[in-house]
Amino acid sequence: MQQKINPALPPATTDRRIADHFGADANAVVYPGNCLDLLQEIPDKEIQLIVTSPPYNIGKEYEHKLDLDEYVAQQAKVIQECARVLSERGSICWQVGNHVDNGVIVPLDTVLYPIFRELGLVMRNRIVWHFEHGLHCKNRFSGRYETIIWFTRPGKNYVFNLDPVRVPQKYPGKKHFKGPKAGEYSCNPLGKNPGDVWDIPNVKSNHIEKTEHPCQFPVELIERLVLSMTQPGDWVLDPFLGTGTSIVSAVRNSRRGAGAETMPRYVEIARQRIGEAMDGTLRVRPMGQPKYDPQATGNRLAVAPWQQEGPKEQLRLLQSARDYKA
Repeated sequence: MQQKINPALPPATTDRRIADHFGADANAVVYPGNCLDLLQEIPDKEIQLIVTSPPYNIGKEYEHKLDLDEYVAQQAKVIQECARVLSERGSICWQVGNHVDNGVIVPLDTVLYPIFRELGLVMRNRIVWHFEHGLHCKNRFSGRYETIIWFTRPGKNYVFNLDPVRVPQKYPGKKHFKGPKAGEYSCNPLGKNPGDVWDIPNVKSNHIEKTEHPCQFPVELIERLVLSMTQPGDWVLDPFLGTGTSIVSAVRNSRRGAGAETMPRYVEIARQRIGEAMDGTLRVRPMGQPKYDPQATGNRLAVAPWQQEGPKEQLRLLQSARDYKA
């Protein structure tokens, strides 16, 4: 059933390759409105991968802070519809952090897990996404991780392709030391399983993918899910699209993508980024690229002053007396 676009929302940036409504002949869909309206347009079991990062209910500019029980009830409606459109071999990846209220944290994956379980879905992994930059806390340790909870339908018929997302072996020259394979290489030449703790830089001010969105997905994070859980031509859906990273990751890898976004400015940015991804001009951090090493690049701020050569007396001018008194 087709839903009318909210007339209060301005028209999206023109790009005829990017549709406003879901259709079987589309390659990319950016719906400028509520995700529940978009989901009503999607037939049962049509989507292979649903991947999203919903609002964490902490008062960001794109959300209205709710009572936690109300927030969970709101999420349940969306998750229920996502389960309806999920294909028999499909996956749902719900990426969340912590709800924080007056310094008290609530891990959202734990409060949302029962919703998926009650819908008959089973968890395959709880992936920890680790990053190094974020807000600095004064009364607790600074948060430097979020989680991706991955669900499928019961059974072993779900899609999972490990080879496209393997990472380099730590010891590629390792060999079997005994048995019938003694002397043969013991590592998979394509690389190793990346495991369930992913160290991927988050999108902050100096990140090549940065837009004005405060909580933007890195393309690398979603591409790992797209490549391992879908096949070319499959649909990828993001109910809370933001600036379009999920669709970007889909179209860059010959998949189709759809998503909904209520904020007009983010709709504009998403359409622009998706168009650039289609053209091959979008700047992204390549999957598997080593993290920045400040010492390797010669950044002098990475070397502690007290480890440098030179007169130690000069350093004392920058210290308080108690730091160097005998």
